[in-house]
Parts: sequence; C-alpha cells; structure tokens
Amino acid sequence: MNYFRYLLALCVLFSATATWAQQQEQKEREPGHYNQSKFRQMYEEFATPNTYRSASGSPGPDYYQQQADYKMDIELDDENARIYGVETITYHNNSPDDLEFLWVQLDQNVRAKESKAPLRNGNGVSLAYRTGQFAGQYMNAAFDGGFKIEYVRDANGRPLPYTINQTMMRVDLPRPLKSGEQYSFDIKWWYNIPNHTVDRARSGYEYFPKDGNRAYVIAQFFPRMAVYSDVEGWQNHQFWG
Repeated sequence: MNYFRYLLALCVLFSATATWAQQQEQKEREPGHYNQSKFRQMYEEFATPNTYRSASGSPGPDYYQQQADYKMDIELDDENARIYGVETITYHNNSPDDLEFLWVQLDQNVRAKESKAPLRNGNGVSLAYRTGQFAGQYMNAAFDGGFKIEYVRDANGRPLPYTINQTMMRVDLPRPLKSGEQYSFDIKWWYNIPNHTVDRARSGYEYFPKDGNRAYVIAQFFPRMAVYSDVEGWQNHQFWG
C-alpha cells in the first residue's frame, strides 16, 4: 500500500513539474522587460538576416542609412534663461519606402508640465526626504519646461500640419516622400532652461550670486529627426529621461 502511495506522489510531482516547465517555455516576454534568461536565443538580440544586413551583422547589399542635415540659428537669452531657435531640416529618404510623414524627437518635452516622465519612478516618496526636499518636489509649482513650438513650415513658408505626443512630433507631408528624394522644412521653437541645482537634470544652468552670472550645461536642445530603419520603421518611442 505504501508503495502505491509513493508511486502516486511521484506521478503528481512529475506532472506538476512538467506543467510548470511548459508554462515557463510558453510564457511570452512582457513588453518593455529585458529577457534575462541564460538560454535566450541570439535572434532576440539581432534582426533577422535579410538583404539589408547579413547573419554576421555586417551590412547587406541593400543596406541604407537615412540622412538629416540641420541648419540652425540659436540664441541664448541669459537674462531669462531661455534658448530660442529656428532650424531648417533637410531629410534625405535613402530607404526604399515612400514616407507619408516624418517623426521628430522633442527630448526637452520630458521636462514639460504635462510630462509623464515623473511617473516612471513607482517607488513613491523616499523615506529619506527632508521636509524641504518633499515640499520642493511635490508642493511647488511645476517647472514650465519643454519645447514651445511656434511653427512648422515647408521651404516656401507654408504651414505644415503636425501632432505632438509628449516627446514625439509627427509632421504630415503634403505628398509622400519617395525613395531617393529629400524634403526641407523649418521649425521655430524655444524653451525655458531648468535650474540644474534644483532637479539635477542632464542639462540646465547654475547661478552664482557672487558673480551675478550663470554657467550652462546644454543637451538635447533642438528638435531632431527620429531614426527610420528596416528593422522597426520609425523609432517613435517616448523619451523618458
């Protein structure tokens, strides 16, 4: 009798183990999470070989890169801690695809009032915060950062329709940009420079009262073209800082 109980227990244990292993194999990787399995396959890390890229990782016979040329007129307003800019972007479509719109990255919008970037920290309020730190981060008025786009125009000065979604901007073209063609358009913008000593941002200014001046560290300061490739088309994921 004990033998049959022992055998039954082994069967149940084996069945549960096999079911668990099968579930682990079938479990799909959640979007946004890095697969840390020691047995993950290389095709998860590299694009499928095709005419654009070989299995060795070297460029294939049809490999291409898009090109974007920038001509900018930039002004630093030291009195108000602002940057103003007018830029002309000439985008060269070297891909085999016709492009009906262009995606532009607005990295500075990570500091806009309505930015979702602060939500990326889901740990809540730090227990080490002093009263002043808590008040400064959660009770003061939000910093008015991010690009203020005054216009987007074509080379002839005609307005172009555009849509801003957080840190990305889609510019709709009057007609598809065919392979081998180029397109020029203008963007006028400005933004407030954050105080680096307050939020420890990647870029900003530090004010020196004794000297009455500011030192600036500037990064991601102009709208720039997003990547377009054969792997995922437009790389229009949000920038989270």
